[in-house]
Amino acid sequence: MTLAGLKRAFIATYHDVLQHHMLQVAAALSYYLVLAVFPGLIFLSAVMGSIPLPDLFGRVLGTMSILLPPDTMRVVQSVLLQVLSTNRKAWLSFGMLGAIWVSSAAFDAITEALDIAYDVKDDRPFWKTRLRAVGIGAITAGLVSCALAVMMVGPRFGSWLAARIYLSREFVLLWPLLHWTIAIVFTLVAVELVYFLAPNVKQRFGATLPGAILAVTCWLGLSYLLGYYFRHFANLSRIYGTLAGFIAFMTWFYWNSFALLVGAELNAKLAKESAKGQLPQKDQTMVAPDSFRHAA
Repeated sequence: MTLAGLKRAFIATYHDVLQHHMLQVAAALSYYLVLAVFPGLIFLSAVMGSIPLPDLFGRVLGTMSILLPPDTMRVVQSVLLQVLSTNRKAWLSFGMLGAIWVSSAAFDAITEALDIAYDVKDDRPFWKTRLRAVGIGAITAGLVSCALAVMMVGPRFGSWLAARIYLSREFVLLWPLLHWTIAIVFTLVAVELVYFLAPNVKQRFGATLPGAILAVTCWLGLSYLLGYYFRHFANLSRIYGTLAGFIAFMTWFYWNSFALLVGAELNAKLAKESAKGQLPQKDQTMVAPDSFRHAA
């Protein structure tokens, strides 16, 4: 692709973000993601509670605290403490059903939001889109769990492993950087799969990489900036009281949802530029933003 084509793609992305009202769509999407995150964490806690490793889920929450604002983590920990004080095994059975349903609604909403970004109409039946949403959610959860697992072993894992098996000195020295790189790669692949499987378009898997890089880069940058802002400048508790943590949570999801949608817009425009204006898809009919209509 030429430099002029890249310039046209970025300009078209900017205009379509405005035309498709992606800020409003991101607000709706963040609602579904907030609904999905607590059932997902409850189920994850129940599963990890059956694994014979000490405080495994606590380490997951510790990893999350790196990315989420402090007020948000207090809300998450408070909700989980209240809910999980009951029978953990019961949540493994009943919580699983709620997690699957609510998470599939969230990924169904992501599918419709990406259809808006790609200018396509989704004419697939409800049962097919919901099953697809369940599959995408399961794959994404698996990849993100792998990323969290790599983060949890920490930068000292290289030295610990080298003490038990032979490893080169270079590997031990590079592991603190490698464990971040591996976690980011898993996250990139998860976002690419969402872009590849969710919208009702035909595209190459590799073509989703630019948008995934943009989305993940924005996630990391936004997480750091929002965390710094909430720690040093914002005093949400003075305005929102006990809702401060929830507001911070919604804000974090809102901007990260927006980054996800901008990445999809960029992929769509790059695909059209590389194919000289044609993006292979099942239906070229444009979807209006007000079609964001799913209910959990």
